[in-house]
Amino acid sequence: MIEARVPVRAEHDYEVLIGRGLEAETARAVGSEPRRVLLVHQPPLAERAARLADVLRDAGHEVLPAEVPDGEAAKTAAVLTDLWGRLGRAAFTRQDVVVGLGGGAATDLAGFVAASWLRGVAVVHVPTTLLGMVDAAVGGKAAINTAEGKNLVGAFHSPRAVVCDLDTLATLPPQDHAAGLAEVVKCGFIADPRILELVEADAGTAALDPSTPVLAELVRRAVEVKADVVSADLREAGRREFLNYGHTLAHAIELSEDFRWRHGDAVAVGMVFAAELARAAGRLDPADVARHREVLGMLGLPTTYRQDRWAELLEAMGRDKKTRGSTLRFVVLDGIGRPGRLEGPDPELLRSAYATLAR
Repeated sequence: MIEARVPVRAEHDYEVLIGRGLEAETARAVGSEPRRVLLVHQPPLAERAARLADVLRDAGHEVLPAEVPDGEAAKTAAVLTDLWGRLGRAAFTRQDVVVGLGGGAATDLAGFVAASWLRGVAVVHVPTTLLGMVDAAVGGKAAINTAEGKNLVGAFHSPRAVVCDLDTLATLPPQDHAAGLAEVVKCGFIADPRILELVEADAGTAALDPSTPVLAELVRRAVEVKADVVSADLREAGRREFLNYGHTLAHAIELSEDFRWRHGDAVAVGMVFAAELARAAGRLDPADVARHREVLGMLGLPTTYRQDRWAELLEAMGRDKKTRGSTLRFVVLDGIGRPGRLEGPDPELLRSAYATLAR
C-alpha cells in the first residue's frame, strides 16, 4: 500500500513512492509496453531480485539480472564496463529500462549505467536501505568511485520513479539502519527541525524500529526535504549544496578508511565537525552544537574520529566537489534549519574544530 507520494521536479517530473508491499509498483513504473530490463542488484538481495524479476516478467518484460559486488565495491569502472557489455550483447535500446535494486551503491551504479548508455535510458530505483531511500536514490545523482575519491565520476540523471518499500527495512542489520538515520537527521538540521523532535521524543527508540509509524514519517519528511531542494536546484548550482552538510569530512573519512566505514557513520562525524567549525567561526550557538552530539548519540552513531588522521583528511578534503581551486568550502549552520557556506576558513580554525572530536 502506498502511504505517501512525494513529487520531484527535475528534467522530467517523477514521484517517490513510500509504503509497504510495493513490488507491483516497480512493474508499473517500468511501463505497460514490453521492454528489456537490466535488473542491477547486490548478492544479499538475490532472492528479492528473483521475486522482482518474476513480477516484471509477468508484466511482459524481458529481464536481464545483473548481480554486482556488495557495497562500494560495485562502484568501479570495471563493474561499469561489464554492465555496458551486457547491455550491448542484449541489444539494449533507448526504449528499455535499468532497475537499481539495493542500497545507495547499487542505485548510484544503476543510475550511471542508465545515464551513460546511449546517452541516457530510463532508470527506476528500488532502494532497500534507509540510506538509499532518503538520499542516494532521490535527486538524480549517479556516480562511481575512483582511487582518488568518492563519486568523482558521474552524471545527473533523474529516475523515472523511486519505489521505497518500507518492509525491506526489517531485513537490515541494526547498524545499517542507524547509519541511514544520519542522513535523516541531516535533513532535520538543515531544513526540518520536526525530524529532530521526533527522534528526541523517545531518545531514538521509534526511529530505530523500522516497523513504527514514526520511522515512516521520518522517511517521508527526509524525502520531502530532498525533493524540495532538488526541485529548486537540480545541478547543485545553489541550495542543493546544503544537502552535503557533514559530507566534506565524511567523504574524506570514507577514503581514508578505504570505504570500510558506513557512509552514515562518516556523515555523523562530519556533521559534528561542521557544527564545531561553525561554532569556532562564531556562527552557531554551543547549545546547537551539543544537540548534534545528543541526537546522534541517541541513535548510536559515532561523533569522534582518529586524531592522527588530520593531515590525510585535510588533503582529501581538498579534492571535495565543493572546493574551488585551492579554497575549501564547507556547508555550516547559522542555526537549526539555517544552512550557509563557509569559504576558505583559516587552517587553525579547521584544526581546532577537528581537535574537539578527535580521539
